[in-house]
Amino acid sequence: MKLYLNHTERYPVEQLQMQLFASEPSEFVTAPFAAGENGAVSSLFTGKRYVTATAKITWNGKTGSAAKRLLREQADVRHTRRLLQQSYYLAAMQVLDTVPPWGALSGVRPSKLSTKALLAGKTRRQAERELEREFFVTPERAKLCVDASEHTVEAMNLLAPRDLSVYIGIPFCPTRCAYCSFVSESVERFGEFLPPYLDCLLREVEYTGKLLRQSGWHVRTLYMGGGTPTTLSAEQMARLLDAVNTHFDLSRCLEFTVEGGRPDTLDAEKLRVIKAGGATRISINPQTMSDTVLKAVGRRHSAASVVDVFHQAREAGFDDINMDLIAGLPADTADGFAESLRQVMALGPSNITVHTLALKKGADLFQRRVVLPSQADVARMLEDAERALRADGFAPYYLYRQKYMSGSFENVGWCKPGYTGLYNIYMMEELHSILSLGGGGMNKINLPEEKLARYHNPKYPQDYIQRIDTILRQKDEIFALLEEQNV
Repeated sequence: MKLYLNHTERYPVEQLQMQLFASEPSEFVTAPFAAGENGAVSSLFTGKRYVTATAKITWNGKTGSAAKRLLREQADVRHTRRLLQQSYYLAAMQVLDTVPPWGALSGVRPSKLSTKALLAGKTRRQAERELEREFFVTPERAKLCVDASEHTVEAMNLLAPRDLSVYIGIPFCPTRCAYCSFVSESVERFGEFLPPYLDCLLREVEYTGKLLRQSGWHVRTLYMGGGTPTTLSAEQMARLLDAVNTHFDLSRCLEFTVEGGRPDTLDAEKLRVIKAGGATRISINPQTMSDTVLKAVGRRHSAASVVDVFHQAREAGFDDINMDLIAGLPADTADGFAESLRQVMALGPSNITVHTLALKKGADLFQRRVVLPSQADVARMLEDAERALRADGFAPYYLYRQKYMSGSFENVGWCKPGYTGLYNIYMMEELHSILSLGGGGMNKINLPEEKLARYHNPKYPQDYIQRIDTILRQKDEIFALLEEQNV
């Protein structure tokens, strides 16, 4: 779908178009297009008193137009972008048959808005109404957002000025799932790189630990993700965890999560190693409890194995266990998803994360144009899940959105009381700096005025191995910036 702008604020409008008209690839054009073509025109005009945003959208033979304005003295960058989104959304609603749950919001972190409102002293109802009126968010999603923000405020109160979180990435998986677009390597094809990768990662752990001790920064949460970290053998995992405990001071660490991910990478021995290594929280992610759906997405485990591994984790001493499910997978139905959720809830995990399938261009499902559940079916999956989880005492503690999500919905982490996943909040809400170690990691350093400095580690294991010396020097630069900003 074509998009023509007479202004430079391309990103907020383009993202909203990609969200609302996900079935047709967005194409930015530099000249007006022919009448009757599917496309949108977004314009911005500055007069003596007002700044006015207009939008005109043609879609499948229908045309809609809308305008929004505000006083010129109020038109800073943030409010101007909001104006452009509002006009585009109102025009889109004249040509679309469905109302998107998140209205004119196109960002990844919608709860940031409601968190700011709560921190400014507004009531939760005022925060909800702001989302509904300013961004046309549905009342259901506004409530979800504010619920998550209340957990964010609680998590903020646990932080001290020189706290940060650490992410350790293991970009390897046993096989690649059909819905996955992450940069991770299959051990079937790239297993030879795993031992030298681990050796380099241990060097980065040691070097980062030295910088932490010298600088006086404290690790508040630690998260080991991937890929699938438990692709490591029990012996390799023990080496990594021993290095973490040797070189990091975890005396102030509130939460240490290991992303177990696929049940076929876990067994009783490895779970004991992870627990003995100091992990307080683990994820066991079935994605679905249907063997038919598991086969359709290329997972090599069964629903029965999920149950077995969960009980093994309990026996190893884990009382804080997260489990992931994905709504919208191929071969799944609303009733099938509800049954998966019922089986997972019956196990008694402390966290359940309900993802909505995001069909990324790098995923096999996208390449093969696989038939997926309808938007209506995905909506029912999420609605039924929220109803069941709230009834069982779960509350939403964090949420985020992605591009190309089925039905333009969201991912939500649900927790039982006392089991809020802190790292997820700190990372997603960008409440403090995140140090990332390993391939594909992104160091995010909080700067004044809600700005971030980003430092990327190489995505691919081979590049990470080759550039480890450069990565260590980059850590020096990161810590120098931390001290310079004193944030």
